[in-house]
Amino acid sequence: MVAIERASRILMYSHDTFGLGHLRRTRAIAHSLVRQNPNLSVLILTGSPIIGSFDFSSRVDFVRIPGVIKLRNGDYTSLKLHMDIEETLAMRASIIKHTAEAFDPDLFIVDKEPLGLRGEVEHTLHMLKDMGVPLVLGLRDVMDDPDLLEPEWERKGAMPALENLYDEIWVYGLPQICKPLDGMHVPESVLRKMVYTGYLEREVPSEAIKPYIISKFDPPYLLVTPGGGGDGDLMVDWVLRAYENHKNLPYPALIVFGPFMQSEQQNAFDERINKLEDVEALSFDAHMESLMDNAAAIVAMGGYNTFCEILSFNKPAMIIPRTRPRMEQFIRASSAQSLGLVSMLEDDNERRPDTMATALRQLPQQKRPSDVVVPGLMDGLDSVNRLTQKHLDTRAKNRETAATLSQISG
Repeated sequence: MVAIERASRILMYSHDTFGLGHLRRTRAIAHSLVRQNPNLSVLILTGSPIIGSFDFSSRVDFVRIPGVIKLRNGDYTSLKLHMDIEETLAMRASIIKHTAEAFDPDLFIVDKEPLGLRGEVEHTLHMLKDMGVPLVLGLRDVMDDPDLLEPEWERKGAMPALENLYDEIWVYGLPQICKPLDGMHVPESVLRKMVYTGYLEREVPSEAIKPYIISKFDPPYLLVTPGGGGDGDLMVDWVLRAYENHKNLPYPALIVFGPFMQSEQQNAFDERINKLEDVEALSFDAHMESLMDNAAAIVAMGGYNTFCEILSFNKPAMIIPRTRPRMEQFIRASSAQSLGLVSMLEDDNERRPDTMATALRQLPQQKRPSDVVVPGLMDGLDSVNRLTQKHLDTRAKNRETAATLSQISG
């Protein structure tokens, strides 16, 4: 009987308490990995409540752990279950550990949180470390203001995990734009583990999808996207006031509210939009790449994934970054604007229609990201594939050696 070669397996973790950023980044990496390696399967552990709304490639699957959500006071609560948060977290940690045991991965990639939400991945990290599984932490290009991030990571015990558990730290960006741990006290041993990959390029899905049909106007249009939408109401309101008070803006606007914008807020916006001939809106589209590709320009809050899409589809973009609860978007937008990749409009708390209208009229004259030469800017997925293959090759050799020694001793 001929032995079947064991296919490689990668386990990915994305805590996903709020928004779309972690899930979309993890999904993009997973799809790229299986596309490059026909002998690979990827399993994603996620708490995202809307993961079922997305398409997944063959050999990419997910385990949905019970969802939690962060409250305004910083505490967490169970998203759906009538359970104490500690019980929910204990259940999540148990599912994560048992899934890792059963899946027996050759590589474990953790997104952003070194020990997972409230430490829920710590036991799994130790278990896989003892099994010889390579452990990788993936960080977006910007985390937060270092004065805020350092005490947060100290409280969570993040730095010892980077020193003692992780084999590599992949930064999905470039140092000339942002350094996520800059300004913090980082041991030299941790700095040596950091690899800057470049940004993660996006593309329109190759599979046939039903495009959103705009009923009010024809392309080109201005795409307005606050990402997940949970805190995007101020930006959407500002754009709407410009269209309500000014005619003949360069493009009509297609607004995508995002799945986490409150329904009451969406309904209020819809009432205003129904009175405008040049503005249309939809709640959510899982294929944002297609909407982005067909847009003439972008107005966005500037989360990581949206920024990657702006660069990938080479769109003139204006970023209106939030500054609370994190400075992440502001730091990214400021750096990108200084390089000429995007423009930035700061929220002045007055949000005058004239200010927004002026900014929108300037968008058609704005340079595209490709007009700025930044070496390695969009090499992220290629770099991740190369780094992953290195770990998989090493893991395969170690498994083969272990099997040989087992046969000899047997």
